[in-house]
Amino acid sequence: MSVLTILIVDDEPGIRSGAERILRDFSVGYPFMDEDFTFNIMEAETGEKAIEIIDSTKIDIILLDNKLPGIDGIEVLEYINENQLDISVMMITSYASLELAIKATNNGAFNFVPKPFTPQELRTSVENITKNLFLRRMTKKMKEEGKEIRFQFLSVLSHELKSPINAIEGYLRIMKEKQVGENIDDYMEMILRSIERIKGMRALILDLLDLTRMESGKKKRDLRNIDLSELVKNVAGSIEPLAIQRSIEINIASDEDIMMMADKSEMEIIINNLISNAVKYNKENGKVFVNLSNRNGCIIISIEDTGIGMTQDEKALLFKDFVRIKNEKTKYVTGSGLGLSIAKKMVELYKGKIEVVSEPDKGSVFTVSIPV
Repeated sequence: MSVLTILIVDDEPGIRSGAERILRDFSVGYPFMDEDFTFNIMEAETGEKAIEIIDSTKIDIILLDNKLPGIDGIEVLEYINENQLDISVMMITSYASLELAIKATNNGAFNFVPKPFTPQELRTSVENITKNLFLRRMTKKMKEEGKEIRFQFLSVLSHELKSPINAIEGYLRIMKEKQVGENIDDYMEMILRSIERIKGMRALILDLLDLTRMESGKKKRDLRNIDLSELVKNVAGSIEPLAIQRSIEINIASDEDIMMMADKSEMEIIINNLISNAVKYNKENGKVFVNLSNRNGCIIISIEDTGIGMTQDEKALLFKDFVRIKNEKTKYVTGSGLGLSIAKKMVELYKGKIEVVSEPDKGSVFTVSIPV
């Protein structure tokens, strides 16, 4: 359970102790909450004492009387509002008026509970203010996360597209000015490099489109019975040219006739990401072992490589959006930092999981388990 701290501010000891008894063993739960909330109760008999507690303790909810000795409740509310404190306030008063209600609402009060109140009235009011506080904080968190994701998105996009565009522009200028002569063959290496850069940009854009569709829930799925063994062989075949360039051997072992109800394009993305990473992050003359089996009601896809491996800290970052493992061994490996994140999200669409075991300089083993 999560614990929220409630501060009861009232100059009547009976009100404070009564409210404390009513809320002592009270909890609030709702289907949209991950866990129930219980309450830690604090008390203050004056507005000055309340501000002292607010300044020194994390307070979530305040039950606030307006008629207090010294500064009144509205002044405490104004203090909370001026300092933009993340506290929900409920007024408890015998002297409610339209003027007070307007003033309190303008300063952020959630609602009013008239005194005297019954235990049920107080519990209902605390339940409502707790749910409101939870939703307000979740909304704020989602907005902050959204800003951070948008910033990361634009940063990655600008960086990943700017470099290849600059390179291609440079090659085109050299060719336009015929800096290395009239023979087209003299420019062939520049043309091939430009094509590779364009392929990289296309892959990034497709990754971003996949991620956007998944996050928005608008990705159309075409579920049908597919031959997973055949699919793995086809994906490995498409990666074979890259493996040959790096003298890396891809070995496939599969049980026969492993059929699965799935979206073929999703499974291609999952398998392609894992096998291509096993090649890209491997060592020269390395090996990749792809094993496909059906065990205990689960389809198991295992991709093992003899590559550079990862540290524990690097593994912890592995499936986050826009994250690429950067070190001396990976500085020449290109990518968007989205492939494994997208693969993990797609595995989870099938109620599956993806796990990794890795050791620096010894290689990695990625294992996907999907319930049949």
